[in-house]
Amino acid sequence: MLGLGLVGLAGALGGASLLRPRAKAPNQPPAFAGEMQAFLPAAEPKSATELVALDGDGRALRLADMRGKVVLINFWATWCAPCVRELPALARLAERLTETDFKLLALSSDRGGKRVVEPFLAKIELSGFPVHLDENGVTGRAFGVRGLPTSVLIDRAGRDVGRLEGSADWDGEAGFALIRYYLSTPR
Repeated sequence: MLGLGLVGLAGALGGASLLRPRAKAPNQPPAFAGEMQAFLPAAEPKSATELVALDGDGRALRLADMRGKVVLINFWATWCAPCVRELPALARLAERLTETDFKLLALSSDRGGKRVVEPFLAKIELSGFPVHLDENGVTGRAFGVRGLPTSVLIDRAGRDVGRLEGSADWDGEAGFALIRYYLSTPR
């Protein structure tokens, strides 16, 4: 009886399209299971907002200087439990992709800046993790970040191609495949 109900519902709603997967749109990454399912490709990739962030030495970070690279911008904070859980996976992803045109920018939203972030990273044994700061949340607001953690993916042309709100297993096969997909696109 339930099976007939689903078929009837599918027919009433325009055919059996509800019962089969939708075709992948052109220039869209493959669909994934698990946490990476939360990655939402941009309907129309657009030029990314320019970064207004600092490295650990107080130097300005400019997205324009990273053109030609695939950049994953991760917005996080030391007080955000899901962010802290995700950081080691991000570090492993970046390590795995060291010899590629991939750049991880993990931007801490902590208002205490470097004096808070560096000791925290050492405490969780990520002392080699690069310190990048969005102390006043300017970049987060410019990118429309609604909560932490949020990761925004920028392609080689400097376009915002999608985002994932919440933590994810970035160093798993699905996360690696997503980044590899964008690394395989022409510059």
